[in-house]
Amino acid sequence: MTVKLIKQMIDACRLGKRACDMMPPLPKDVLPSYIHVLDTVHTLEAAGGPVRVSDISDALGLPRPGVTRTVKEMEAKGYLTKSASPDDGRVTYITATEAGRQLWDKYDTQYFSELLPALQDIPEEDAACMIRTIETLYQVLAEGRNNVGKQ
Repeated sequence: MTVKLIKQMIDACRLGKRACDMMPPLPKDVLPSYIHVLDTVHTLEAAGGPVRVSDISDALGLPRPGVTRTVKEMEAKGYLTKSASPDDGRVTYITATEAGRQLWDKYDTQYFSELLPALQDIPEEDAACMIRTIETLYQVLAEGRNNVGKQ
């Protein structure tokens, strides 16, 4: 690894952010985090079980209080519903409403399906390597940001 290569990695991350900024605009009252939560709810439901806030939190690697706040906002806007478990009233399950499923379908399923043909030539191994590299870079920067440059 060289300093030049690290700079190129950071530049590639900047391009990645610009690419994310080119995604279709969301409706006025919708945050990108809503799409992530809806996608996670969909994925967890498809895996065959009821979904709790803790499941969403674990899947996204986010603190529970933030996920709880987002779920509450999404419920107020009609994208999610909460219901008590029939077996244990202390447990609350999260389900996407029809409006939530439509939002997820439009901004997740349709958009990424449209991208698929254009990105078909990228080998899955290359994509997996890119994901691991960006995740590692993020972890290094997140863990060391208080120490980097203070020598």
